[in-house]
Amino acid sequence: MTRGLFSKSGRRSLAVGAAAAVLAATVVGLTESSTAVAATSANVWQTTRDRADLLTRKPALTFGGPGSGAVITVDPGKTYQSMVGFGASFTDSAAYNVFNSPSRDAIMRSLFSGDNGIGLSWLRQPAGATDFSRSIYSYDAGAPDPTLARFSIAHDEAYILPLLRQAKSINSQITVMGLPWSAPGWMKTTGSMIGGSLKTEYEAVFADYLVKFVQAYQAAGMPIAYLSVANEPKFSPAGYPGMLMSADQQSRVINLLAPKLAAAGLNSKILAYEHNWNDPVYPQQVLANTGANTVGTSWHCYGGNPGGQSTVRAAYPAKDVFFTECSGTESGNTANTFGDTLVWQGRNLAVGSVRNWARAVSLWNLALDTSHGPVIKSCSDCMGLVTVDGSTVTYNADYYVLGHLAKFVKPGAVRIESSAQAQGGIENVAFRNPDGSIVLVAVNSGGAQNFQVAYRGSSFGYRMPAGSMATFTWPGA
Repeated sequence: MTRGLFSKSGRRSLAVGAAAAVLAATVVGLTESSTAVAATSANVWQTTRDRADLLTRKPALTFGGPGSGAVITVDPGKTYQSMVGFGASFTDSAAYNVFNSPSRDAIMRSLFSGDNGIGLSWLRQPAGATDFSRSIYSYDAGAPDPTLARFSIAHDEAYILPLLRQAKSINSQITVMGLPWSAPGWMKTTGSMIGGSLKTEYEAVFADYLVKFVQAYQAAGMPIAYLSVANEPKFSPAGYPGMLMSADQQSRVINLLAPKLAAAGLNSKILAYEHNWNDPVYPQQVLANTGANTVGTSWHCYGGNPGGQSTVRAAYPAKDVFFTECSGTESGNTANTFGDTLVWQGRNLAVGSVRNWARAVSLWNLALDTSHGPVIKSCSDCMGLVTVDGSTVTYNADYYVLGHLAKFVKPGAVRIESSAQAQGGIENVAFRNPDGSIVLVAVNSGGAQNFQVAYRGSSFGYRMPAGSMATFTWPGA
């Protein structure tokens, strides 16, 4: 479908799934073990655009059985990046929606349990307000406070941190990333969290502010493993928190921040950039200026294509790549929204970003309400992984896209070689888990078609419906 632009935020509209099923229906088929029955068999889970299958376990496939069509060869002998996790964000709005739902515990299990849900293993957490917040807030609001004597994360203790701790209690392998949309208003040229940029004289204070954020979250039981210094630094939204930051200023802030983190005994790793695929120049400028103070780059989907990640990775092969945000809108034709999103996010995020070196895949809001919010002067029809309406919970295509990865690909898994196919074919990406099991995630971006999967001299055949997604698992050698 044609993808336009959000009129207020300038973001690309990505059709994100309409509510798919009530909670009880969602978890059907998710309690089975992802281990293949035997070395001669492969298990398969499938999601179809008509929702007839929603991460549904299908009959096991036999290696050596009949097959036809294109061959996808999986080669565990050729390896690429290791995976950190798959997930989304408990924005202020998402956390408020889940925390206050009568179905809170069931939602949390469906998101973070590997047995009864999709086993999300990554959380990208805003430090202060975003466009998806109930109010505009920072951790040090008011008059200038260069010593940060007022600093407090009390806002987050109300309903954000309790959910983060609950998520970690369900899945102990969760990794948390943190980042601000804006510095406190008094540090900026506008005197507000809306618009403007960070004043040069407050760069060191802003670095101190981020150190305090990491310290406070660690003390609250949620260590910050990865940290960025600004969300979308090339974009200044007109109505919600944001902050322009040049590549030079981002470099200066990172070079101030890294030694401060080390001096405080904190191990958070800093990621550069945090913006769209269509500008590989900015991240290279920051990497060139920050050296060992940055471990890699982080990327969004609202412009360009996943190949931008590989452009930077080729220039800086020692630096990691993380894909950290993608959201979209409910399609004008809601009947098509689920299927459109399943294919677009499947091929561009689940497959495309990972084939272009991403070690994590992170979508945006974990949960929004039926009005696509709460939201501040931004996208009025964005979708979360789930939609919460009191005790009624529905699951969108984003949930299943991430589920095809997170439920089966464990933290520490390594991407392995698999035969690439062009759009219209069976686009795919493969992994070897820490326990040796093999996972192949496939997206059929064309019509219904047969294909074969070859592994170590044997193969199985499968027929995927048009516009569907599937995950195949089997024991490794």
